[in-house]
Amino acid sequence: MIYKTNEYLGYPDRISVPGGETIKFQLSSKRPKVNVEVLRLRCGDVDANGPGFKYEVMQSDIDGIHACLDQEIRPGSCAVIDHDGALAPRGDAWSFGAYVYPTRIADNAKAIMGNWCETAGEGYALEVDLEGHPVLVLGKTRFALNAKLRERVWSFVSATLDLVKNTATLAMIVPADGIRPAASFVETFDLPADAGLDSGLDFLIAAHHLDAARRYTAHFDGKIEAPRVFSRALDAEALRVFDWQPRTGTSIAGLVAFWDFGDGITTLGVKDLSANCLNGSLRQLPRRGVTGFFWSGAIHDFRLAPKEYAAIHFHSDDIYDCQWQTTCTLHVPDDWRTGVYALRLTPVGDVPEPDCESYVTFFVTPGKKTKRADLVVVLSVATYLAYANSALRLYQVHFETLMEHVLWLPMDDVFMQEHPEIGQSTYDCHVDGSGRAYSSWLRPVLSMRPRGYWFNLINDTHILDWLEEKGVAYDVITDVELDREGARALKPYRAMMTPTHAEYYSFNMMNGIMEFQNAGGRHVSMGGNAFYWRCGFHPAAPAALEVRRGMAGTRTWESDPGEVHLSGTGEPGALWRHSGFAPQKLVGAGFSAMINDTCTYYLRMPDSDNPRAAFIFEGVGRQEKLGDFGFRYGGAVGSEIDRLDYELGSPRHTLLLATSEGLGAGALPTPEEFRTVVDGLDGTQNALVRADMVFFETANGGAVFASGSITYGMSLGYNNYDNNISTITLNVVKRFLDPEPFVMPETA
Repeated sequence: MIYKTNEYLGYPDRISVPGGETIKFQLSSKRPKVNVEVLRLRCGDVDANGPGFKYEVMQSDIDGIHACLDQEIRPGSCAVIDHDGALAPRGDAWSFGAYVYPTRIADNAKAIMGNWCETAGEGYALEVDLEGHPVLVLGKTRFALNAKLRERVWSFVSATLDLVKNTATLAMIVPADGIRPAASFVETFDLPADAGLDSGLDFLIAAHHLDAARRYTAHFDGKIEAPRVFSRALDAEALRVFDWQPRTGTSIAGLVAFWDFGDGITTLGVKDLSANCLNGSLRQLPRRGVTGFFWSGAIHDFRLAPKEYAAIHFHSDDIYDCQWQTTCTLHVPDDWRTGVYALRLTPVGDVPEPDCESYVTFFVTPGKKTKRADLVVVLSVATYLAYANSALRLYQVHFETLMEHVLWLPMDDVFMQEHPEIGQSTYDCHVDGSGRAYSSWLRPVLSMRPRGYWFNLINDTHILDWLEEKGVAYDVITDVELDREGARALKPYRAMMTPTHAEYYSFNMMNGIMEFQNAGGRHVSMGGNAFYWRCGFHPAAPAALEVRRGMAGTRTWESDPGEVHLSGTGEPGALWRHSGFAPQKLVGAGFSAMINDTCTYYLRMPDSDNPRAAFIFEGVGRQEKLGDFGFRYGGAVGSEIDRLDYELGSPRHTLLLATSEGLGAGALPTPEEFRTVVDGLDGTQNALVRADMVFFETANGGAVFASGSITYGMSLGYNNYDNNISTITLNVVKRFLDPEPFVMPETA
């Protein structure tokens, strides 16, 4: 049966909620009513070949029928300045302009700055038309310059209104760059009678008003820097080069506003340096921390030279918050178990529609009255967001070659292609070709729910299903709690478990786990490609994950030169390996390779006979192939795999318990694993392309076990949960929950 999974869409206001607190859900549908149930998911995988879709229907205060609105999504970022008339043209003259660096000139006009309203036909603005001509918009009249902006070339665009002579001058200056000489273009036009220069609305940068209801359109794709407004006549060059450095006790004649985007880069505010304090705010999270017109190339950290990063990169498809109205508010009872939860949304009507259901996922974490288990599973919300609504299968031309199978499109992919406004993942690109640096949960996330794409969250629920099957008590938190609280989030527990793909980790997350391990905590790392990218939740937009793609790592786009630092925190957004904290230092193994063909298994290594590891292999034969089976993938070694490396920080007393066998030509190393392209890089010849299962003890009685493979967890349920991967994992979990301390060897 092909399910209709997008008749209802929704998202929560918070991704996780402690027992005893409330969470709001914003839902949308063309259908006027929706039936709501709350499920606690044990296994969210609907594939009948696996353990099965397992859940418990919870009794809640939102069960039943709710009215549902058809709520639109309006992507596109801009700056909004509430000016109380201060930015409406007045007096004898009015001059305004900005540096612009368009990254996409196509489809429709793109606004630069002004307060023009499309519906009313009132106000003024600078724009770029669909051919690249700078345009001055005055009421219902448009004047175009007989010259064109070029994509990815800095220019200064300006206009001066002489309200005495009733003329308008439109200009573009293209500063010299490389071997290209400077160029200047200027034209003067007669002002129309009754031009209607004041719309009475907010002043916008990178958009104009669609109507008076705070709906914006004509969003600019590209960078804008240093917009300025004067209440006197200035020619284009004088307006471009005026001395804008603020000095105590002095003022600049006629300066109405000058927005310095280099001030407050880590915020969502834009600061006006003029005496009028016409500060503004950003909508839909455009990208800051980007190089501007004055970037020298000598500094790559915006914190050290903010004047060189005084630009903002706006996109017509930026999306942070859909800003929908709340449909229902759930009070989570104190006695609900922690775990993965979802709203199940189904139609209301007399005719049953069994093929129509949608889900909105959220997580319940321990509340003040929760009795804690000894084990906590830390689910990977940062990774779920990094991949949220990934459209790689739609737009990457090499996808079939990479994955060595024919492209198949689930209905969610079709929906995303038809509705790009819901936003894509940090693996995708904006319409201008620049990579997406932010991903938020304040929008529908189709890839993080049952009947959606199974990678990441749905795979992780196989581990929860196994814990339930084996009767292991556990709590669930997410890495959001780990990011906000650090080691305090883990302190109540004896052991922690990270799931199949804990790839994206912030500074607080990494340090929190290291502190937990060093304080005697035990860590079961169940996956691969773990603790790989250094990322961060944006302090001013806490529902958004920020990622910058450094100059190495497995990536589908690359940050522009000078733009690797996270705008929210300033820290470098590259691999943890390049911050001196490789995954090997935390869990003993780190990203080695991607498996694009056949998954395989492990063989035990001599270290598995060490008495320190005896508990791990109780009930497992010495010659057994470990995990030569598994749901969906066919083997416990697959997808993405990690290996031990002492030079990268694996503790010297780490035991190499088992390593992969039988990898093929589709097993390819990550880019940072080789310096030059030579023969012999693939898994058939490269000894560094492998998955390693490792174990080591930590200070104060702690220990770490790492599987080194994403698909490890998908082998747990094979043969009704009776297999050697299940046995090994249960041995580890039981011992890690035993209060008897581990002892580090003297050679450690």
